[in-house]
Amino acid sequence: MDKFSYMSNGDVNAIEELYNQYLADVNSVDEGWRTFFEGFEFARKNFDLEAGGAIPENVQKEFRVINLINGYRSRGHLFTHTNPVRERRKYTPTLEIENFGLENSDLNVVFQAGNEVGIGPATLKEIIDHLEETYCQSIGIEYMYIREPQRVDWIRNKIELKNRPILSKEAKKHVLHKLNQASVFEQFLHKKFVGQKRFSLEGGEAIIPALDAVIERAADHGVKEFVMGMAHRGRLNVLANIFNKTYAAIFSEFEGKEYEDTLFDGDVKYHLGYSVEAKTDGGKSIKMTLAPNPSHLETVNPVVEGISRSKIDHKLNGNEKEIVPILIHGDAAIAGQGIVYEVVQMAQLDGYRTGGTIHIVINNQVGFTTNYLDARSSTYCTDVAKTTLCPVFHVNGDDVEAVVQTMQIALEYRQEFGRDVFVDLLCYRKYGHNEGDEPKFTQPKLYKLIAKHPSPREIYLNQLVSEGVISTAEGENMEKVFDDMLQERLEEAKQIEKAKITDFLAELWQGFRPAKEADFDQSPETGVDKKVLLELAEKITRLPEGKNYFRKIEKLFHDRRAMVEGDNLDWGMGELLAYASLLNEGHPVRLSGQDVERGTFSHRHAVVKTEDTEEEVIPLNLISDKQAKLDIYNSLLSEYGVLGFDYGYAFATPNGLTIWEAQFGDFNNGAQIMMDQYISAAEDKWHTQNGIVLLLPHGYEGQGSEHSSGRMERFLQLCGDLNWQITNCTTPANFFHLLRRQLKRDFRKPLVVFTPKKLLRYPKAVSTMDELANGRFQEVIDDTSVNVANVDTVILCTGKFYYDILERKEETGAGDNIAVVRVEQLYPVPQKQLDAIVAKYGADKKYIWAQEEPENMGAWSHMLRKYRTVHLDVLSRRESASPAAGSPKVHANRHNAILDAIMSHSKEKVS
Repeated sequence: MDKFSYMSNGDVNAIEELYNQYLADVNSVDEGWRTFFEGFEFARKNFDLEAGGAIPENVQKEFRVINLINGYRSRGHLFTHTNPVRERRKYTPTLEIENFGLENSDLNVVFQAGNEVGIGPATLKEIIDHLEETYCQSIGIEYMYIREPQRVDWIRNKIELKNRPILSKEAKKHVLHKLNQASVFEQFLHKKFVGQKRFSLEGGEAIIPALDAVIERAADHGVKEFVMGMAHRGRLNVLANIFNKTYAAIFSEFEGKEYEDTLFDGDVKYHLGYSVEAKTDGGKSIKMTLAPNPSHLETVNPVVEGISRSKIDHKLNGNEKEIVPILIHGDAAIAGQGIVYEVVQMAQLDGYRTGGTIHIVINNQVGFTTNYLDARSSTYCTDVAKTTLCPVFHVNGDDVEAVVQTMQIALEYRQEFGRDVFVDLLCYRKYGHNEGDEPKFTQPKLYKLIAKHPSPREIYLNQLVSEGVISTAEGENMEKVFDDMLQERLEEAKQIEKAKITDFLAELWQGFRPAKEADFDQSPETGVDKKVLLELAEKITRLPEGKNYFRKIEKLFHDRRAMVEGDNLDWGMGELLAYASLLNEGHPVRLSGQDVERGTFSHRHAVVKTEDTEEEVIPLNLISDKQAKLDIYNSLLSEYGVLGFDYGYAFATPNGLTIWEAQFGDFNNGAQIMMDQYISAAEDKWHTQNGIVLLLPHGYEGQGSEHSSGRMERFLQLCGDLNWQITNCTTPANFFHLLRRQLKRDFRKPLVVFTPKKLLRYPKAVSTMDELANGRFQEVIDDTSVNVANVDTVILCTGKFYYDILERKEETGAGDNIAVVRVEQLYPVPQKQLDAIVAKYGADKKYIWAQEEPENMGAWSHMLRKYRTVHLDVLSRRESASPAAGSPKVHANRHNAILDAIMSHSKEKVS
């Protein structure tokens, strides 16, 4: 039976039975049934319902009014006045009373249902007027799909019972002041820097008083920090009028001056980040950070979330309410860029939650030239919010007071529930995508309307004049005073000779310096006292007693203790001891990625679960009371969003080790934008350092094209200006020292490690405690097994391929004239160490770069370009479009062919 047929045809007992089922699990009921049961609750509360009897006619009509009320709550947003420049699309069915079984004759009838909207018993007309005012004016609200009644009730109370607060005269003047700043600033730039790209905010100026209002309200709610991410539209305005970046500094950037550092590439003015400690009008201090971003829209989102989470973990003692991430989107981007979905899905996960994000859409109703009808299939650009049941407010950008009110409610919702909230600011873009673009080519009708449309400042000024809050003359004077001040700042800007870009997180990075080439001549000592290592090994290989563990887990930990006793440490133990030693020294470690707790290849087991209760045990967090904490999280099935998050986390954690591990190395290409626009280039663009570590499983073992290569060649092609470190280790000890090196220098560089699969349990890939206790990371490992006098061929290789060559030499008993040298660090190229190898064996010998990857992949082209001391030949697979063969047999044939080619240089006869 249809839900509402129960009211006219069903008896009270039948409905009561359904109602009791609803009460047992209110969160699992969909919107329609919840509405039905709320109506029944209302009927029970206000009328005497006879058990076993039918619902009386007057109660049925009351229920129809309740149905109408819920129609406004669910669908009122479709019939609002939220579009400032054109008519909205038409939707059916409408909210006409006939669609709810009501008639015009009912308009003057008093209904108890008025209690449901906070106005008491009222006529149907009064109820409708109240609903129209609440749901169908400048603000449209989507929230009825939320399954938690307390959240629904909270929103309902905010918008229905209290309605819009009346701003005082002083508050109205302050809103006008911020709107004046936004508008006059854009007009000034338009006049003084004709034709220059600035990605004007004009049409969406209400975002400035809106952000100002949310910051003021947040300070009163105990918020200490904001971290913000936004694209280029309106960014300069936000920097100037919210972040208080000096107008002179911004104007100087328009002059296009050279940088103080002549080797620095820098970035365009509307990509730069900024941080400031500001005072609110209420006298409270608040820290605000705007993250730098590339032109790739929405890429900054996970970075902002990662920065915020790091501050929550390490600065705010886990208090999510003291920091608020704000993401400002464009309408085309939020609908079209998949990273938005990834970040929204991260919002409530233990490893990635930040206590809720305020999402603001500057909705221009057009992309670059693409109409909104071509930009999405969904009704709204914000419909991604519904996937995680977040409320959405749609608000008319010309009604600045409505915008301010909406932002305040959004902030309060976030603080109350720790969840995301979306504000869709419907506005327009006065010019084209940039100021040199002609929008009438593609949107002639829209831009005819925009050309005639008054600005938000004009509209609000006229409103305040009509209300007697301010005079026209005062408004004109406000504009002139601000314009004159901008002219003075422009004159100051002309005196600035060189442009300077500072790190947007400079305060966090005090004590760190830029790296120099000499820093990579030799790695620092990274050994740990052997006694300490043995104590750490004992602690991380013992499981707490009194718990029931899976039998294989107990054996695994027993085997690890045996490794320590036998002084024969495998890859997993080397890695875990690196983490343990850093934690013991007070450095926090964060590791996230797909299946990292156990490890894709079951080698890590950093998190152990008890067999009966699945309680999590993390031995690395049981070292001592004074240790730092290991945070390790299996991520959602995302690369782009998760790597961006961890990169942001590393930005704000310079003294911690932050690691992202790909399930297989080539899965990194799902996050290619993060590599290209951020990790490899950020220091050169924005003077920012970052110590993120990427672990990328790599190695040819017959697993096919997608599980063999970590796409090493792509990372090596991006190398330049000491931008990051690319490594491929062959021993647990060297991996141990490499991870520790990351925190033992007074600068930070991203570290990319191509990690093994075969070597995780390979008998020869082991190390001793002494090798961990002493020494440093070895950029190059020489062949100590050969007699130098016999060597006429030197094979340079990297990673696990070394062991493949070694196996072949041992199998054949040949190759005494071949030295196999491991290049453990591919970038920065270890020039001195390689030159020492050449000096040892002689420059007249034959030098070959050998790799298991195809010739057009791997490190060959990089080594050919970067190492010129000797002539290098190459032995590899032939060039190929696919990284590896799908057939194990084909793989074996090709792999053996390379090894045969290497051994062909042996002087001994190979049978």
